[in-house]
Amino acid sequence: MRLDELDDLARRNHGVVSRAQSGLSEDAWRRAIRAGTLVRVHSGVARLVGTANTPEQRIAAAVLAGGPGALASHRSATLLWAVPRPEADPVDIIVPDRRALRQLSGVVVHRPRDHAHLFPPQRRSNITCTNILRTLCDLGAVDDAGTVEAVGHALLARLVTLGALEVTLIAHARPGRHGVRALRRAIDVWSIDSRPADSLLERAMHRLITRYRLPAVEFHPIVEGWEVDFRVVDTPVILECDGWSTHGLDRTQFERDRRRDAELAAAGWIVVRFTYRAVTLDPSRTAARIRAVTDRWTPAVAVPSA
Repeated sequence: MRLDELDDLARRNHGVVSRAQSGLSEDAWRRAIRAGTLVRVHSGVARLVGTANTPEQRIAAAVLAGGPGALASHRSATLLWAVPRPEADPVDIIVPDRRALRQLSGVVVHRPRDHAHLFPPQRRSNITCTNILRTLCDLGAVDDAGTVEAVGHALLARLVTLGALEVTLIAHARPGRHGVRALRRAIDVWSIDSRPADSLLERAMHRLITRYRLPAVEFHPIVEGWEVDFRVVDTPVILECDGWSTHGLDRTQFERDRRRDAELAAAGWIVVRFTYRAVTLDPSRTAARIRAVTDRWTPAVAVPSA
């Protein structure tokens, strides 16, 4: 393979190439490394000199070093699915068989007995990896705490649904299967009345309602043709959560919210809005406001028909 062809091949794969891909002999491969054209990453895998040392490059190199059938998994696949991960993460790959493999620096090699949902593999950023459902289940085995936010990100990005996650739990639940408990807890955190919370703010509001023993609420009911965040059961009170990125920066959403509030008010509903700061930094005062509004309502006042 000519040098320009090697350059094209490496740049299509985050700057890394294997000796097998290059078609170079062992001697030619070593000469390229000695000459500084290639920089050794793992045995038989090198990066093109001058390319950026990125997380994706390290993942691509590890998958190449893992050999046929290897794929990015766990923390690395989570990153490839565009879920934020710490910079200090090691690289995770799955090798589906029991082949002998040299120790790879900075790489955790997994050889799972559970092969459910491993195949067909996916490709993200041109790197072979596990699908998002398998990824989230595997993540719980190595990062229990991080699974909650990863599941939340995947739900908000509409990469997964609660239903699909529940099916994944059933498929992988077996004695000794690591990651299932963490995934189950993450689903519980993100579920409100068996429906996914649309934002961190709605999760915080739900925790506040539970913590301060406020009146029961219904999550995301349809009222007067509009989907609202929370309706206080048996009252005309509606609680709305205003996240700045959704309701402040988006002018169309801002106008839509005001039109909805006006229509609900005209129909007899009481809409009370709360910001992220109020819910998270001043929960006791926010709870007192909600209680004051609901306490002023009396059963003698008819609840509007939704």
